[in-house]
Amino acid sequence: MNARKILTPALSLAGAACLFALPALAAGGDLGAVDKQPVNLSAIGMFIAFVMMTLGITYWAASRTKSTSDFYTAGGGITGFQNGLAIAGDYMSAATLLGLSSLVFAKGYDGFVYTISFFVGWPIILFLLAERLRNLGHFTFADIASYRLDQGKIRTFAAIGSLTVVCFYLIVQMVGAGQLIKLLFGLDYNVAVIVVGVLMVVYVTFGGMIATTWVQIIKAVLLLGGGVVLTFLALSRFGFSLEAIAKSAIASHKDGVKIMGPGTLLADPVSAVSLSLGLLFGTAALPHIMMRFFTVPNAREARKSVFYASGFIGFFFLLVCILGMAAITIVGTDPQFFEGGKVGGKLIGGGNMPVMHLAKALGGDLFLGFLSAVAFATILAVVSGLALAGASAIAHDLYARVIRKGEATEREEMRVSKMASLVLGVLAVVLGIAFEKQNVAFLVGLTFGVAASVNFPVLILSMYWKGLTTRGALAGGIAGLISAVTMVVLSNAVWVVVLNNPAPIFPYEQPALFSMTLAFLVTIIVSKLDRSASARAERAAFDDQFVRSQTGIGAAAAAKH
Repeated sequence: MNARKILTPALSLAGAACLFALPALAAGGDLGAVDKQPVNLSAIGMFIAFVMMTLGITYWAASRTKSTSDFYTAGGGITGFQNGLAIAGDYMSAATLLGLSSLVFAKGYDGFVYTISFFVGWPIILFLLAERLRNLGHFTFADIASYRLDQGKIRTFAAIGSLTVVCFYLIVQMVGAGQLIKLLFGLDYNVAVIVVGVLMVVYVTFGGMIATTWVQIIKAVLLLGGGVVLTFLALSRFGFSLEAIAKSAIASHKDGVKIMGPGTLLADPVSAVSLSLGLLFGTAALPHIMMRFFTVPNAREARKSVFYASGFIGFFFLLVCILGMAAITIVGTDPQFFEGGKVGGKLIGGGNMPVMHLAKALGGDLFLGFLSAVAFATILAVVSGLALAGASAIAHDLYARVIRKGEATEREEMRVSKMASLVLGVLAVVLGIAFEKQNVAFLVGLTFGVAASVNFPVLILSMYWKGLTTRGALAGGIAGLISAVTMVVLSNAVWVVVLNNPAPIFPYEQPALFSMTLAFLVTIIVSKLDRSASARAERAAFDDQFVRSQTGIGAAAAAKH
């Protein structure tokens, strides 16, 4: 039981890493070096209550996890509404709450623009991917990519791409978790990382996707509920008028009316476009997000999932923006929230704390404790999804389909999945401790860059382009992976900040504009030039794939529990 609970948070943490990293890119870093705060007993008590509740869910889910379908996709028995909440739980992270609200607090309109950029990928998922993912896939992204291509080669490549994204996400999320707990709970960094790792393994190993889904649903409800209450309290200070909040923010902010217009955040159009492309197409290619579409019974419910998730996520982001604006006045003018009582100086706890200080100002220590516990719970939920995605890539794609060539029994595959979950949990803890002092913000850009450059081109072309071949998919994916990693290493984030060189070789922070374009070009050119017999067979198989993607005939059915 303990092993499984540890693994799920690890995978979810990887998922949260993406969101943690993105606000970091705009803010200029991750949570950064944070000051350890006094032990918050109310926050710790509420978090323990959440953990006990989720452990009970895991115990319940373990009795219903009998097959690989149950373990990977909850037997396909999750409704569209439930899955929409779970997807929202995967996507709404502690970093979203802290990072984006602090960005609005510091930059105003620029922060709002950045918040919206997180949302733009969902129409792509809704209109282009959701139904076809459900009709074509079974457990993982590789099921779709390899549907009519070479199973061994494409599954190996897809698994490597998925594990790369998961591992980058896990590092960012584990580092963020340790810093967040030190900041909000007053616990030591290493203790926080180990707690997250252990709970992650327990959730995944014993409860599988059923436990992970319900942990994400509960976390999403708590986060949305806490955000609504805090927004209501904030609006009550301004007569429930958004105009009053804006006027007060202009009067209180050091930049005055300038916060209502675009500023330095969008000063570099190339970086802005590259970041936008990474968010837009990287979101659609995140393995733990794609995996959620296999948990519903049919394509109609998959479409509903995205519709509901879009609503919940968009609503939450609007709340975050309102909270950031309200904090400009309520927190930004109160000496108790600044070191030495100097208004306009350094915030107590660091630059990501405005919304937590707002919670204390409006709801006291008890509400601050609740919001702190919910923030930590969001990390557990995200890490769990990531861990499960990583375990499925190892056990289902590499072990069962490539190594055993489809001859592995369900019992064997389940055993490998649980072992993979445990390994990922240990790896997440080790990497989290090893990277404690490092600025890991660059991993966010790399994570989305890899997802957009490696997974997305193969995914979208395999579903929509008849001419795609195995050689083209492999060549384009490898070109995307190598170029994305190389560009990030040569950028300012790594070449200068981490490696201490005087100037970056690659002038932009975000690789997606260049690496994704290269991946598409290489994939299309190599596929066009491929005249082999296998390529002809792969092109001929597209019509059958198209029929299934449109009708769902032959798609995996939901299991009854």
